[in-house]
Amino acid sequence: MASRKKSKAVFDMSFFDHLEELRKRFIYIAILVIIATVISFSYADQLLAFLTGQADNLDLIYTTPAEAFMSQIRLAFIAGVIITLPFSLYHLLAFIMPALRKAEKKAVILLVFFMVFLFFLGVSFAYYIVFPYALKFFLGFAREGLIPLFTISRYISFVVSFLVGFGVVFQIPLIFWFLGRFSIVSSTFLRTNRKYALLIIAILSAIITPPDIFSQVLMIVPLMFLYEIGVLLVRLTERKRAKMEQADDA
Repeated sequence: MASRKKSKAVFDMSFFDHLEELRKRFIYIAILVIIATVISFSYADQLLAFLTGQADNLDLIYTTPAEAFMSQIRLAFIAGVIITLPFSLYHLLAFIMPALRKAEKKAVILLVFFMVFLFFLGVSFAYYIVFPYALKFFLGFAREGLIPLFTISRYISFVVSFLVGFGVVFQIPLIFWFLGRFSIVSSTFLRTNRKYALLIIAILSAIITPPDIFSQVLMIVPLMFLYEIGVLLVRLTERKRAKMEQADDA
């Protein structure tokens, strides 16, 4: 009874009440990010050491007076956003949850959990496995008269975009699950077009990774594995939908 009253109260809220609630949630998120950024800034040296750890503590340079300071602020902000990601997602969920049914709430919670898990899994895979080979490839062009000097701002941009790119790519299974849940794609379609998926993944790997075979294979193998997981999730979704339809017909 209490849950029904709460749900009814949510639907009775006006459009501007929803906007006000959303505004409060974003304020909470902003405050959390600011606090995490300030704390992260005090550990900026450790964060930078972590990013350069796969390059044997590469020495960086800066070419303008404020570049090093602003780059450390930027690094602290990125760390703050990542650290507070679970809390930010919680506030967004708290905003939409009252309007969902029980089954939908469970699905959303699982979706968000696996989104965060796969994102950090992709970032970890990129940092510990692919990135060292990528950096080694680029540093391999150094020779007498050609010295690699990386500015702190460009290096942070390169590393962050590289790691985040893998984190986003690792969302493939969830994207397939979402599309399959709304019958946008089918497991049959994904299986019959596997060869085209392999071609797209190979092209994507060639773009993201350095132009050497080993790095590209390190990218292709997990992506194909994630593709197959996505196909499996779509298949499970189809089976569940078929059982529900049979139950309704009965």
